[in-house]
Amino acid sequence: MICIKNGTLHTAVSKETFIADILIDGGKIVKIGKGLSADGAEVIDATGLQVYPGFVEAHCHIGLDGYGIGYEGHDYNELNDPVTPQVQAIDGINPFDPCMKMAAKAGVTCFATGPGSSNSIGGTFAAIKPVGTRVDNMIVKFPIAMKCAFGENPKRCYQKQGISSRMTNAAKIREALNKAKVYKAKIEAAGDDASKLPAYDQKSEALIPVLNREIPLKAHAHQANDIFTAIRIAKEFGVGLTLEHVTEGHMIVDELAKENLPLAVGPTFGHASKFELQNKTWETPGILAKAGCHVSIITDAPVTPLHYLPLCAGLAIKAGMDEYDALRAVTINPAEHIGIADRVGSLEEGKDADVVIVDGCPFDVTGVIKHVLINGEEV
Repeated sequence: MICIKNGTLHTAVSKETFIADILIDGGKIVKIGKGLSADGAEVIDATGLQVYPGFVEAHCHIGLDGYGIGYEGHDYNELNDPVTPQVQAIDGINPFDPCMKMAAKAGVTCFATGPGSSNSIGGTFAAIKPVGTRVDNMIVKFPIAMKCAFGENPKRCYQKQGISSRMTNAAKIREALNKAKVYKAKIEAAGDDASKLPAYDQKSEALIPVLNREIPLKAHAHQANDIFTAIRIAKEFGVGLTLEHVTEGHMIVDELAKENLPLAVGPTFGHASKFELQNKTWETPGILAKAGCHVSIITDAPVTPLHYLPLCAGLAIKAGMDEYDALRAVTINPAEHIGIADRVGSLEEGKDADVVIVDGCPFDVTGVIKHVLINGEEV
């Protein structure tokens, strides 16, 4: 049992901060209040310190793109086929990737990781915590989404294999979803008669949870036209959708506000390395949030190192984003974006005891992280 005493709490579900204690037991937050009894508990004195929920990243590739390594650690894109819904992030994640510890020490206590954006359809993402030696024990939820990609990357990676335009890439995604739709209908028509079942199709089987709206499409889209193509296809098939990157989101803010979809904005830190990033700006998350959109800030690590997620929130604040909106964009919003807000993303009773205690502000380079707890254990 641990009791965090007299910290200034930033819950991420209330704009107001307040001084209180947090009682932790069994890896969960069991009580938040003033003057809680600490009998038998390990006490962390947070007097004068700021207490936050663990930070959450909605979209990265950590554990699949090795640190300080080349091809041997390249496990985030399957480059033999542009349509690979059957591949699963958990089969490639390396718990010993040094980025895990770097993220944890920076207060990033949970993140979504999975396939990259080379493929039209890339496979399933997982939500994990950066502690442990066996991925099966690190999972918060799997699968959380099916990756698909629009824009430059599939064109560039598969130009010699039949994808030379945005039109063809979209057609590949439609083809896979239509095949899965027919496959699913045949399975349902067969009922309990195994002799009437269609021949097993691994790709179509993997897409059934998408068609059933059990998991959404997780659509890589930077340019405005690609964002709208992703929305168009999701509506055609009646499937769930989250939008990843949304680089030109500030240019179509009114339309995105109407759609009311989860938006993961970034990576913004760094060079515009391709044409579809030419309009990126730190103002984007603030503009979208002000319009009422559901905004998360992402690093897309390792594009931006995951341990700089709090700094990215700070840079968005510097560009005009409301500080409370920025806090939510790296806590409760990404938790909702990836479907795990019942466990992480805010300081609330009953949730996982993922807590960050800071001397100063974590979004400022001068803020010093004093304690990070994941599942109630200090890391």
